[in-house]
Amino acid sequence: MNRFLLSSIFFICVCLFGLTSAVAAEERKSGQISVAAAASNELPPPDSTTAVGAYKGVSEYRIGPQDLLEISVFQVAELNRTVRVNTSGDISLPLVGVVRAGGRTVQELEADIAKSLDAKFLQNPQVTVFVKEFTSQRVTLEGSVKKPGIYPLTGRTTLLQAIAMAEGLDQLADLRGIVIFRVVQGKKMGARFDIKAIRSGAAADPQVYGDDIIVIDQSGSKTAFRRLMESLPIFSIFSPL
Repeated sequence: MNRFLLSSIFFICVCLFGLTSAVAAEERKSGQISVAAAASNELPPPDSTTAVGAYKGVSEYRIGPQDLLEISVFQVAELNRTVRVNTSGDISLPLVGVVRAGGRTVQELEADIAKSLDAKFLQNPQVTVFVKEFTSQRVTLEGSVKKPGIYPLTGRTTLLQAIAMAEGLDQLADLRGIVIFRVVQGKKMGARFDIKAIRSGAAADPQVYGDDIIVIDQSGSKTAFRRLMESLPIFSIFSPL
């Protein structure tokens, strides 16, 4: 089966399952979907996440409500704080008071806090902001789960934990028919997993990332997605398509 035909099948699958990620939307507009092959036995992190797990998104990340921030001031430990951005996008810090964090980049927030401290209390303060939890990261679960939808990631999350957020698999789910779709190096990649093997400890529980799309097939289904899913080796091992 040639690459063009497989790409067409994958496009049909995306339409059928109504995947809502921005990447899938752009691909539907262009009418082209590329499925990449990988030589390793692990699905790499997506383009929106660095190798060490830092989320960078499709553009420079902007802080959002409910993000958890770790703020430190060099050599002034008394001012170090771990704070969560409230629903209005604000945080409260000692000496500084209320600071607008929502919609700001990490660098902009560091500059804002340093400017406030410099104006009244410290000379040339060195402020560091680290986003500890990105609630703006989201994962899509589609297919045979009890509650399909788009869910926020508030820290390191595995496939089993992501499925639990959707209240688990439904009775028709194919335990060997779970695929994670991810954009790596500008190309769409997919990895198939066996949940029964993961639950028993025979296979590792893979980490999921923001912008991942997890599709759970129905047992015994005869769809274009089923044909695509069966073309993927299990346990996230990739081969040329």
